[in-house]
Amino acid sequence: MLKSKTFMKKTRSGGILKIVREHYLRDDITCGCKGCDECQQERAILELEPILESSLCTTAHYLLPDTNVLLHQIDILEDPILKNVILLQTVLQEVRSRSAPVYKRIKDLLHNPDKCFYAFTNEHHRETYLEQEQGENANDRNDRAIRTATKWYNKHLKKSPKMADVQVILITNDRRNKEKAVEEGIVAYTCEEYIKSLTANPELVDRLACVNDEKNEVESGRLIFAEHLPLSKLQQGIKSGAYLQGTFRASRDNYLEATVWVHGDSAENKEIIVQGLRNLNRAMHEDIVAVQLLDKENWVTMSSVVLQDEGDSDDIESVEEKEKMLKTAVNSVKKPSGQVVGIIKRNWRPYCGMLSKSQIKESTRHLFTPAERRIPRIRIETRQASTLEGQRIIVAVDGWPRNSRYPNGHFVKSLGTAGDKETETEVLLLEHDVPHQPFSQAVLSFLPKMPWTITPEDMKNRIDLRHLYVCSVDPPGCTDIDDALHCRELENGTLEVGVHIADVSHFIRPGNALDQESSNRGTTVYLCDKRIDMVPELLSSNLCSLRSNVDRLAFSCIWEVDENANILNTKFTKSVINSKASLTYAEAQMRIDSPNMNDEITQSLRLLNKLAKILKKRRIDNGALTLSSPEVRFHMDSETHDPIDLQTKELKETNSMVEEFMLLANISVAQKIYDEFSEYALLRKHPSPPPANYDILVKAAKSKNLDIKTDSAKALADSLDKAESPGFPYMNTLLRILATRCMMQAVYFCSGMDNDFHHYGLASPIYTHFTSPIRRYADIIVHRLLAVAVGADSTYPDLTDKHKIADICKNINFRHKMAQYSQRASVAFHTQLFFKNRGIVNEEGFILFVRKNAIVVLIPKFGLEGTVFFEEKDKKKTNLVFNDEVPFLKVENTTFHMFDKVKVKISLDASNIQHQKIRMALVEPEIPGVTSHEDIATNTNGEPVPKKSKS
Repeated sequence: MLKSKTFMKKTRSGGILKIVREHYLRDDITCGCKGCDECQQERAILELEPILESSLCTTAHYLLPDTNVLLHQIDILEDPILKNVILLQTVLQEVRSRSAPVYKRIKDLLHNPDKCFYAFTNEHHRETYLEQEQGENANDRNDRAIRTATKWYNKHLKKSPKMADVQVILITNDRRNKEKAVEEGIVAYTCEEYIKSLTANPELVDRLACVNDEKNEVESGRLIFAEHLPLSKLQQGIKSGAYLQGTFRASRDNYLEATVWVHGDSAENKEIIVQGLRNLNRAMHEDIVAVQLLDKENWVTMSSVVLQDEGDSDDIESVEEKEKMLKTAVNSVKKPSGQVVGIIKRNWRPYCGMLSKSQIKESTRHLFTPAERRIPRIRIETRQASTLEGQRIIVAVDGWPRNSRYPNGHFVKSLGTAGDKETETEVLLLEHDVPHQPFSQAVLSFLPKMPWTITPEDMKNRIDLRHLYVCSVDPPGCTDIDDALHCRELENGTLEVGVHIADVSHFIRPGNALDQESSNRGTTVYLCDKRIDMVPELLSSNLCSLRSNVDRLAFSCIWEVDENANILNTKFTKSVINSKASLTYAEAQMRIDSPNMNDEITQSLRLLNKLAKILKKRRIDNGALTLSSPEVRFHMDSETHDPIDLQTKELKETNSMVEEFMLLANISVAQKIYDEFSEYALLRKHPSPPPANYDILVKAAKSKNLDIKTDSAKALADSLDKAESPGFPYMNTLLRILATRCMMQAVYFCSGMDNDFHHYGLASPIYTHFTSPIRRYADIIVHRLLAVAVGADSTYPDLTDKHKIADICKNINFRHKMAQYSQRASVAFHTQLFFKNRGIVNEEGFILFVRKNAIVVLIPKFGLEGTVFFEEKDKKKTNLVFNDEVPFLKVENTTFHMFDKVKVKISLDASNIQHQKIRMALVEPEIPGVTSHEDIATNTNGEPVPKKSKS
């Protein structure tokens, strides 16, 4: 059956265009029910058994939810208990247009055979399709379509004897839709009514989203927050310049403070400070908000106070008392400040955390404390509080009423016991949105079949380099070996240097499930005790890993250079290699230094090392920066896998040697792909920091009578080289660590969407990533571009679409940032485990920053950073004087400057099991009335234990 609509449209030239839209309706669309005799269906999905025990419906039944139920109660629908659900095409289309994340979760449910979810295409069924009536809005038409489909199902099922008693129940939270359904003889319940009727599954009630109408929020309690302006007014205000749109970034250290990063290149005030509970106005970290600038006399500066939310009630008076602490010194430079007037887009996600300890055990209302300090506590209702105490759980946010200090949410699921290694790893992966589920069968189906061998087809457009003395140099235990090197003398007296990179793009073809999964993951994530691979292990640790003594496919960058490392010519080619040695940095260094070793591999390494030193000096002379950041390595117990030793990583000459040739390959490839594809080359840039970023570095150096120039990367590099302090050799390292903190984040971008290509840190006009395709998706795209450029592979549409490349860059930038954060979180957790087993340690450190009420101390031995507080709750008031200009903090009669040496007592504070932290207390210099020499040991639970006498 064919429905058609005809309408006229006026063209730009003034003519009239007749448009006919056709809509095909069918009789043969099946109901999906296994007991149905009417439908001729090969694969029925909806089952008759088992029946959920409902006090409202005692017979077999299917559920048919409307759009709002899918959007707001997806956590309920995902529960394994709920099966046999009919999803209408009308509903799926609405959800798809309103929430892409929810739509993806629904698609996953439809593909899960255990869930028995069936998509019914009611918009193409002759008996369930409806035309929109005159004067009827789209929402009312869709509600009518949902009711019509429900009635059709109930009528249709009665035709089959097995299905005569089966009901289809409409689940809707729309009052009008429910009333009309009941009038039409349809069995309809709200989601809450149905879930509460499931007598055998009372725990499901906890997962109900709280979706109360905002109009009811004023009924109880006084209003704390101003009303958010509607989107239409916000858009008008942004257009007129009355409001500014930006990303809300809550402070980690101060729950009453945030910044809004304003969108748009022309924005005068790129960063706006928002201070105080009412000005924050219910915005949450990463929300897109509209802010209104305050009058200049009300502008503030970022507070140096460290302030954590320890409240457990709506006691606004205590919050206002804390807000007074934020007032800064009179001479501080004030910055543009504002207040949030509306939310343009919520970026809520499921949050990991724990229930706050409740004073009233029998209460069902509880406060949930997220693991991420930038997220406020969340109110939830649960009857499982006693079971969930001490558990890491996931909670979703439902809304934030104006009369509550905290948002409302609902329990989603439990992850396990807090402090358990597996649980904590799961938490940090979820919190940083790291895809870590096992690879699906659809992805694995695109892997090569084993045993794998190189075929004549593989050798097309590829040269054989298996005769060369190629070797790899990596950290100990590395199994995903991306790169290998060789160097040899040529007959004409010049040198040939080769960088050989795993040819991952040979195995991962554009657009298939393996490629899509790798693109989504974006990067391999290295935690202290495990690796979350970007590509399946068969590739990462086997077929693409350039292990020794096996043939491997590679993409080679080969230079002819003179003895001064000047490049005479460059060649890019796909190749096959056979690495002659897989070395660690220490093993390679030993070969270079050993007078007794003179084999081909060792000779190659010595030549490479000599050339690398010349390349490094040239880079530094051109203004490349040599910065520093303390990196640690854990030595794990072979049985428990707990850290038993912790030390900072020692870098050898060979680390630098490998780095120089990887940099050179990346620069060479960047220039090649840009020359070939100026509009869609995937490149990497490192923006110059704004001058204000260097303020803290310049001030710190000045306090030690040192002068740091920041006019250019070259000026900074030169002044860092000269910044030495007699008798204090670590001073230069501290300055370089601080300089690293001043830098901007390096990012991937598409050449056709940007015109600033410069890499500030490397002092290179152009740069990309080519050398790690096993662990970075950016490198796979670069390999594909380079392969097309040298005629080794064919192109495909998305590769030459700058908008698609820009989208890939956006995702991999996000994934790269999240990988860094999760790696730091893993180091922090393992550091806590180390000190939990170690007890209290006294160690020397250096002050990195001074705050208004604390100092931040770096412990070089452990690569550890911690805060020493001088003002704490329930402690004697300390006399503090803070100067932001020098900067210094005077505590009683002792003055602390940045980079001063101190001795601190390090211990694990496990009193808050969720936010266990390394505590530092000052030992030297001694401050009367402040410094405590009493070492309070803690047991594995963080509880004090009696001191033992030394034996």
